[in-house]
Amino acid sequence: MKPDTQSAANYDAVDRILDAEDQIVPSSGFLASVMERVREEAIAPQPIPFPWKLAIPGMVLAAGTIGWLIYDLIRMAVAGDLQAAFEAPHLHAAQLNLLTPVTWIALALVLSLASWVFSRRLIRRSSLL
Repeated sequence: MKPDTQSAANYDAVDRILDAEDQIVPSSGFLASVMERVREEAIAPQPIPFPWKLAIPGMVLAAGTIGWLIYDLIRMAVAGDLQAAFEAPHLHAAQLNLLTPVTWIALALVLSLASWVFSRRLIRRSSLL
């Protein structure tokens, strides 16, 4: 057989097999439920777009910080100062008096207040409130 007649014979055999099978009939209410779902999707609101303009500066800052950290670690490894960088600092008794618990509590309160004020400004600027 030629390739054309062989493929035609195969198609004829497939057609005969498909014609011999029972017809597939959808269950009752299938068309109505599909059309209802299509209508729901058509009237659904569009998804909220991602705020790339606000996210890009943070991503650039994070990438720059990670790049600087990698550069600094490589520079210290080449110079041989990597072991010295991970040693604990030695503080004198006069310096330890400055690091009292009250100082740390005050620092934590100031940082908390600053982050709260910053977040309120962001919310006010984005008109969420």
